[in-house]
Amino acid sequence: MDIKEIQNLIKFVYKSGVEEVKIEKENFKITIKTKANNNQQIIIDDTPQFSIPQPAPPIAQQSNPTKTEKTSEIQDKDVSDNQIIIKSPIIGTFYRKPSPDKPTFVEIGQDVKTGDILCVIEAMKLFNEIESDVSGKIVKILVDDQSPVEFDQPLFIIDPS
Repeated sequence: MDIKEIQNLIKFVYKSGVEEVKIEKENFKITIKTKANNNQQIIIDDTPQFSIPQPAPPIAQQSNPTKTEKTSEIQDKDVSDNQIIIKSPIIGTFYRKPSPDKPTFVEIGQDVKTGDILCVIEAMKLFNEIESDVSGKIVKILVDDQSPVEFDQPLFIIDPS
């Protein structure tokens, strides 16, 4: 608002008998208050208005096992001595397909060779292809599609024999 518009607004409020008018725009705020005897009080605040985000309340810790406990559970229950665990090299989102309209990279029971792409992990809008370190057969896929994964989290179990 320019000064002319503000003056016109003050005159209008004065004549109308309204007690208070507030106008807020992106970086501008004006409040015009009148008293019963038509004395005016004008407050103009042209400082930028910001909303300060409030910190989220702390989340109560759940009794979920930690990542290392999950890894040891997987190793103890599902992995025999000759099987290999392929782990996530980064934090991100796990995808089994290169895009939603394409088939999955691998399925349980499928034979893979060293260097074959097993999945992609998205981190900061970059899609990182995760390749097999060994040749063998996919025994188990440990992560659901489009799930978040942590660094060193087990993704696949491969039987190299």
